[in-house]
Amino acid sequence: MSDPVLFERNGDIVTLTLNRPETRNALTAEVVDALVAACGRIAYDHTVRAVIVTGAGPAFCAGGSVKDMKERGGLFGGSPAEMRNRYRTGIQQIPLALYDLEAPTIAAVNGPAIGAGCDLALMCDVRIASDKAVFAESFVKLGIIPGDGGAWLLQRIVGTSRACEMSFTGMSVDAAKAVEWNLASRSVPAADLMAEAGKLAAEIASNPPEVLRMTKRLIREGARTDLRTTLEMSAAFQAIVQHLPDHREAVAALFEKRAGKFTGER
Repeated sequence: MSDPVLFERNGDIVTLTLNRPETRNALTAEVVDALVAACGRIAYDHTVRAVIVTGAGPAFCAGGSVKDMKERGGLFGGSPAEMRNRYRTGIQQIPLALYDLEAPTIAAVNGPAIGAGCDLALMCDVRIASDKAVFAESFVKLGIIPGDGGAWLLQRIVGTSRACEMSFTGMSVDAAKAVEWNLASRSVPAADLMAEAGKLAAEIASNPPEVLRMTKRLIREGARTDLRTTLEMSAAFQAIVQHLPDHREAVAALFEKRAGKFTGER
């Protein structure tokens, strides 16, 4: 059987493709483990400058396996204590792995992103939606709660009122409304999705890699710390990056009116 998550590298950019189209890329144990392992591989490779996450086939990700839910297997089997531990050591490792990635991440949402699939898109830094994309925080429709961090993620992106509306009704949000609600930064024709995601990834990757990583960390920490703490972190990071060769190259390139050539050397 083919790999549950395809790991493809093109220069400085890695594309992770959920590769179970026959299940609409449901987050079964094998897909979860493969995705977490791929994130771990990227985390230890500082030559990766941007990451694209997408799905094979017509769906981005259908969330958890409803088949397993019905049969009380996989993530949904065992006693309450066993299930709690399985969530903590299984699907909940995905938001932690993606959140901790220092390389910028782009979700190329090619189709329906449902339940935990919606949350997977929200775990990425940027979301580009094809015009066939649909987002739904639909756990309530199955009589369950968002167990993978959706309650934390969604309200930070769309605001509390819209997060509650989506979570309490299980409503679907199409690509146009996703852009309006900040679920996606843009919507593009389905045929152009990966090209647009690749173009954005290349634009990101063209910048000094350590500066990108530190900027992402500041944004992450700034969302949960006070202004004084963020300013202190900014001062420390600024002192570091201004002593990196890429800073000198960026200034030289500006004065010489040329594109910078950044190595990521520390």
